[in-house]
Amino acid sequence: AMSDALKKRKSKVLRSETGTPEGKCGREEGDQDIRVYSEEVELDGRDPEEDYQQYKLTCEALAKLMNDIQELKANGAKDGCAEVEEKRMQSCIHFMSLKKLNRLAHMRLKRGRDQTHEGKQRVDVLHLQLQNLLYEVMHLQKEISKCLEFKSFESIQYVNSHFSLGTLCMCRLAEQYKESLSSKEKIQKGIEVKKEHLSSLQPGLNAIMQASLPVQEYLSMPFEQTQRQTEIARHLPPSLYVLLVQASAYGQACDKSLSVSISGDVDEAKALSKPPEDSQDDDSGDSDAEEEQEKTKRRRPTTGGQLDDKRREMLKRHPLSLCLDLKCKDGSVLHLFNYYLMNLNIMTVKAKVSTATDLTGAISAGELLNSDTLLNCLYANDQGRETPNPANRYQFDKVGISSFGDYVAELGHPYLWVQSLGGLQFPSDAPEVCVWVALSLSASHMESTMKLLRGRVQSRLALHKQFSSLEHSIVPVSTECQHLFPAKVLSRLARWTTMSHQEYTNLSFTQHVSDAGLARETDLFFMAVVERGTARLQAAVVLNPRYPEISPLFALSLSWKGECSGRTDDNLRAMESEVNVFKSELQGPRPGHQLLTNQVARLCVCLDVYLETDGQDDSVEGPREFLREKMCLRTVRGPNRLKPFKYNHPQGFFSHR
Repeated sequence: AMSDALKKRKSKVLRSETGTPEGKCGREEGDQDIRVYSEEVELDGRDPEEDYQQYKLTCEALAKLMNDIQELKANGAKDGCAEVEEKRMQSCIHFMSLKKLNRLAHMRLKRGRDQTHEGKQRVDVLHLQLQNLLYEVMHLQKEISKCLEFKSFESIQYVNSHFSLGTLCMCRLAEQYKESLSSKEKIQKGIEVKKEHLSSLQPGLNAIMQASLPVQEYLSMPFEQTQRQTEIARHLPPSLYVLLVQASAYGQACDKSLSVSISGDVDEAKALSKPPEDSQDDDSGDSDAEEEQEKTKRRRPTTGGQLDDKRREMLKRHPLSLCLDLKCKDGSVLHLFNYYLMNLNIMTVKAKVSTATDLTGAISAGELLNSDTLLNCLYANDQGRETPNPANRYQFDKVGISSFGDYVAELGHPYLWVQSLGGLQFPSDAPEVCVWVALSLSASHMESTMKLLRGRVQSRLALHKQFSSLEHSIVPVSTECQHLFPAKVLSRLARWTTMSHQEYTNLSFTQHVSDAGLARETDLFFMAVVERGTARLQAAVVLNPRYPEISPLFALSLSWKGECSGRTDDNLRAMESEVNVFKSELQGPRPGHQLLTNQVARLCVCLDVYLETDGQDDSVEGPREFLREKMCLRTVRGPNRLKPFKYNHPQGFFSHR
């Protein structure tokens, strides 16, 4: 039984290939064959994931033992204590396990490197064999070409006896030639008859096409217009062609209110697409060059004029442009005029909105539908002032252009989303984009961009309508949002005006907004004044172009019993929170176009609460200026004496947040 157990134990122990000095000495001195344990053989049967889990468990156990030893020593145990020694022994065992796992990890790494090296060697051998075969193929091809190019002179035999046979062959060839000529004449006559028949059909077909135009318009199937546009589209630059294809496909599949049309000088576009004419002979070329030099000597244009010509040439647009008309449900139309700058290889866009009703009633809404700022920041931080093509910077330096933003009023805005719709992308070291990549890029951005464009027009038109009411001191509240406010609001909007970015930053109570970078030049700025009695509340409003996705930001200043602002008064800061922080309560029906007017309405309610909950000064005789019309659970709370600005519907009372 002992021998069987010994055999089983020895079967698990393997001989190391290299061996150790100790193992060699053991074989010389002892009679039995000593086997050395090899971790490389054990490595084949171990799972790296299990080793990793064992490593984590060992580290956790070791950390626990260390904490236990520290606690024992902290409780007064000495170094020779049995519990401490036992913990140390267990820690040593875990250290041995970590060393073993470390050795196994290094062995796995070495094995992986060796396998990689062997694989590379095999690949190198195969690559060398491939090179040898290629060289052999090249050599054989050269030999074959030499053999084919070799010209041999065959012996020419003059056979006088067969002269009569050659004469007979010539007669037969002459007869075949006459037959071919007669068949050629017959075929030519048939072709002429068919040409006359086709030419006679042309006027009839034109008459049929003209007669079918009313039917095409009635059925909304403009075949002739589509055919004409397809013919013109052949002369579009690649980026505008990609936009045409994708916009037409999206309009047919998803949005029937989107229409696409081509405008511009077709003849000039055809001239651009034609290859340059072949140059004449050298003599004429030399004479033309001499004449050109003489003209140049006589003219001698100024340096400034040359630079202006170079700038105009560099900023030249393609003669054809693309117009996208996006119609909205209220009858308004967004016109997008897309251009391609040939030398800069970028696209630009100009926007215009046409409405069914007159929108000249609101003075403060002047920038809402301005074509220069209408599409600003359609995507975040996309202002469209600078060219997205990094190569243009070097082109501008040559002709003295400091910024592309100086030319956007004339050429249009090079927004990033416009480049995406045209299949253009400008990574720093990217090669020229292929057509399929361009089509995929345009298609992936088409739907999201069209939705953003439609949402931008609808939000601006909604704001335009609201501003007309705000300028007349009327805060419009829809029926869906009436539950957000009490029935009786005594504070009223006295004034709503527009401001510039500079005027906003000059205000003392907006410095924290400007310092936080929340007031940019692309934003719109307004001043709202809310009054009740002798109290006057000023609200400086920052309106982001992406409204209502990004909500307006209010900064407050109150003139009553002195001057205070949200930076100095806790209650005014709480009022700012009511309109800025708790804006989700004021969104209204989707997509939230009523957010701004609801914020102004809540501001009026908050001013009522602020004034009505103010404590009565005993030194002042007479009735209170502001009677308590609002029902509040507690007028003030906490050391900051915060007022209850939260309105609870349908109970109708105010409470603290």
